Amino acid sequence: MSLPDMVDVADKLAYFQAITGLEDPEICTEILAAHGWDLERAVSSFTSTNSESSASAAVDGGGGGGDDHFDPATRQILDRPEQQENAAPAPSLAWKIITLPISVISGSLGLVSGAVGLGLWAAGGILSYSLGVIGLGSGSGQNAESSARLVSVSAAASEAIDFVSAFERDYGTTRPNFVGEGFMDALQRSRNAFKLLFVYLHSPDHPDTPLFCGRTLCSETIAAFVNENFVSWGGSIRASEGFKMSNSLKASRYPFCAVVMAATNQRIALLQQVEGPKTAEEMLVILQRVLEESSPVLVSARLDAEERRNNVRLREEQDAAYRAALEADQARERQRREEQERLEREAAEAERKRKEEEEAHERAAREAAEREAALARMRQEKAMSLGAEPDKGPNVTQVLVRFPTGERKERRFHSSASIQTLYDYVDSLGCLEADGYNLVSNFPRVVYGTEKLSLSLKEAGLHPQASLFVELTS
Repeated sequence: MSLPDMVDVADKLAYFQAITGLEDPEICTEILAAHGWDLERAVSSFTSTNSESSASAAVDGGGGGGDDHFDPATRQILDRPEQQENAAPAPSLAWKIITLPISVISGSLGLVSGAVGLGLWAAGGILSYSLGVIGLGSGSGQNAESSARLVSVSAAASEAIDFVSAFERDYGTTRPNFVGEGFMDALQRSRNAFKLLFVYLHSPDHPDTPLFCGRTLCSETIAAFVNENFVSWGGSIRASEGFKMSNSLKASRYPFCAVVMAATNQRIALLQQVEGPKTAEEMLVILQRVLEESSPVLVSARLDAEERRNNVRLREEQDAAYRAALEADQARERQRREEQERLEREAAEAERKRKEEEEAHERAAREAAEREAALARMRQEKAMSLGAEPDKGPNVTQVLVRFPTGERKERRFHSSASIQTLYDYVDSLGCLEADGYNLVSNFPRVVYGTEKLSLSLKEAGLHPQASLFVELTS
């Protein structure tokens, strides 16, 4: 691996010093160079077998238990006589977590004494980088099972629940209502409730702890005031998260209490530290003062939140009204379109029927015209078949035909002409609207039907003259 540039060297050197606790930059530089400036390998060679050290051991000053775990390159550097005095024990897992990037900033809320950045040890980018830095990643040549695990959210909640149970067992049920969840969850709870977060870091071995817990923290006055006005979180410094918070809040004296509030960019504003034993009266005065000073900030935050909620609700109501109006408009448009389609269908149906009727009328007129033309041809043909009307004579028969309308027609025929000739004569006149008829004589009544059409007038007894009338049959 090529030598990194100066900025990369400085960053890796600073991280290596913070994680290992080695103060001599020359030793750190040699160790990193011996591992090809691979920060993960260098840290892993220094801390791999001590990754399971507990937080309580770190608080009690317990070290790594020797340097048998160092690889040959690191051992050679640390075993030099001039370095023995400066050699530092390998840090425990708790120390690794605490030395992740934590920024301390000065705050200015008028009443804020300091703002402590928690650095979000669980934040994505820092977490993934820090895992590799402190030897908890899955780097090449590392045994994953020997790598220590960061405290998970469930583990932090488990520590909080265990602390509450132990505290209640030792000091009774009259106490602040410590929440059974991790610090960050408790901080979020206080933000949501628009309250300050009361933090108590418990040092079980400190001589002032029992008296402070029994007479001050668990007094009815303090317990009731804290429960009414604060969200409370407690942790033992022998547990991982409690030890982590003691470093973040820079606790130097116990008993230790603090009042914090959520700030921006995943940071907390440290409003008050209470270090060392205090009476219930002294603690009450301090908490009342902090509460009074922070009240405008909390009220402003509550009002801002309410305004945001009102704005959200107003937007939702406006959106709902807009959606309702839009749906009503769409329903009206759909109804108008359906009505228009119905009218178009009815108009199309009416037009179709009109065309059908017109076609039927045209067809009927055409058929009627055809029938009339056929009748006209038929009458013309029959009129032509009759020939010229004969003059009067002994062999000429005078025939009178009366129609149902009262109309009378008369004509002379040869006595040898057939009855069919009479029918042809009637047909040629075009005086009948009906197709079926018979020629009938009254006295005596004789119907000259189809069976007599071939008889001559003389044979039928109609010579020398005959009077017939038309009798309709249909």
